[in-house]
Amino acid sequence: MPFIPHTDADVSAMLAAIGVTRIEDLFDEIPAELKVHALHGVPPGLSELEANRLLKDRARMDAIDLNFAGAGAYEHHIPAAVWQIVGRGEFYSAYTPYQAEASQGTLQLIYEYQTMMTRLTGMDISNASLYDGATALAEAVLMAERSRKQHVGRVLVPTSVHPAYRKTLRTIVSAQDIEVVEIACPSGRLEVADLEKVAGEFSALVIPQPNFFGVLEEVDALTDWAHARGALVIGVINPLTLAVLKAPGQWGSGHGADIVCGEGQPLGVPLSSGGPYFGILCCRKGLVRNMPGRIVGRTTDLDGRIGYALTLQAREQHIRRAKATSNICTNQGLLVTAATIHMAILGPEGLRRTAAACVANTRALAQRLLRIPGVRPLFPHCEHFHEQAFVLPKPAQAVVETLAEQRILAGYALGDEYPALGDALLVCATETKTDADLERFANTLTNALA
Repeated sequence: MPFIPHTDADVSAMLAAIGVTRIEDLFDEIPAELKVHALHGVPPGLSELEANRLLKDRARMDAIDLNFAGAGAYEHHIPAAVWQIVGRGEFYSAYTPYQAEASQGTLQLIYEYQTMMTRLTGMDISNASLYDGATALAEAVLMAERSRKQHVGRVLVPTSVHPAYRKTLRTIVSAQDIEVVEIACPSGRLEVADLEKVAGEFSALVIPQPNFFGVLEEVDALTDWAHARGALVIGVINPLTLAVLKAPGQWGSGHGADIVCGEGQPLGVPLSSGGPYFGILCCRKGLVRNMPGRIVGRTTDLDGRIGYALTLQAREQHIRRAKATSNICTNQGLLVTAATIHMAILGPEGLRRTAAACVANTRALAQRLLRIPGVRPLFPHCEHFHEQAFVLPKPAQAVVETLAEQRILAGYALGDEYPALGDALLVCATETKTDADLERFANTLTNALA
């Protein structure tokens, strides 16, 4: 029996107060033909005992897949303490911190997160997070366009950026009269020579590091090229890689990237069938007024004690609708909490070790796979982080399906999004993989290709 605290008399009194006789009268504007009178295919209700037994039976069917898939969402070890702490009521049920006097714990945690992000990226400012990496890129492009004195409406994006990010970007900025110019990357990374073929002015150049193929881009040369043409540089990063790679704030020979965005999932957030995740957005101080979302700052109260408050939030976004700076009205607070605790537990050395283990495992996996007849690297002259693409002698999607039957997630078949690459498979090996895991994958793939 559902818990409804109102008696029939209560309901009748409330309906009379607003001038209707039935609850159904509140929805009389809905046409009758649109109303659903029954839910077909929904089984009858179960008792608690029956539901408990059903779920236990389903749980026994679960099995753990050996995961070598990445492509934007990565399997990493998450210390048990992370979600044990996140699950505490103080964090788990915290709401948007509008009232500073009642939200000091939440505000302090977000401030710590922002501090960690600026130290990882080498940027001046971080906001309190966005929805995910794809929308963070779109927001970064809108920021870049707003920073121009005159509307340019053009951004350069290499095809080495995640396909889903590019689709999301086009969806969001097309309504703002911004053209997304995609630059082909036949060598597996963006080349300055390819950029030289682009004519006309543009507001920003997007540089992924590492890119969708796991390849490391020539960020210094690309950054200098864009700045020499008066454009901003937007870095799309995996935050874990910044434990071992040059921070975007140090790219090029000048002041580095102007805006940095990315997906925060690698920092303490489980795969969870694709979400929810959270987006990272950082920038130089001069662009902070164009940043969406909110920023938490540290201050002192009247008694000289440290306190935290919402230093900057684009309040107009709540009331100006299409004319607002952004449609970002909140942040993924629970996921940011997990990421902050995760980074605090691992520390700089722990992050470096994790990143180094990812690189080592990918190299070890590549050595095993290249011993298989017919397998070759897709981009043999590039450096990689924890992903690498290989050309197979059989259709990649068929191989993925074959290995899935043996509880191995073999990777991401690139053919759908990149038809020109043919039967290429993008594989990922993080720090969670053992030598036995790598050997099992290589042996199973050998059999599938035989």
